[in-house]
Amino acid sequence: MKFRFTTLFAAAIAVLMTVGAADAADAKKGKKVFNKCKACHTIKAGGKNKVGPNLNGIVGKKAAMVKGFKYSKAMKNSGITWDEATLDKFLTKPKKMMKKTKMAFAGLKKKKQRDNVIAYLKANGG
Repeated sequence: MKFRFTTLFAAAIAVLMTVGAADAADAKKGKKVFNKCKACHTIKAGGKNKVGPNLNGIVGKKAAMVKGFKYSKAMKNSGITWDEATLDKFLTKPKKMMKKTKMAFAGLKKKKQRDNVIAYLKANGG
């Protein structure tokens, strides 16, 4: 009985690890999703600000910290740090998370797209 339980437990762990690996965020796919962001944002190190700030190294930074970009009062006063959770929430519906943000983008409905674009942001200096 003990052998059977151990075998079943090991098999369950293997299945869970496989599912987790298949669901892992993909920075290459995130680069494609980022094409929706390119009209307003750059991601290149030292890149220019556009309608929105350069996003290179954004993961782990406090909001409204990119030099030379004029942020909304809402963003300046948000006190948030751009980690995976805050990025996910903001990218879902920016105006729902931050009522008076200047960001006009409606958001990304699909969780997988948000995960992938966050992986891309992380891979590019963040």
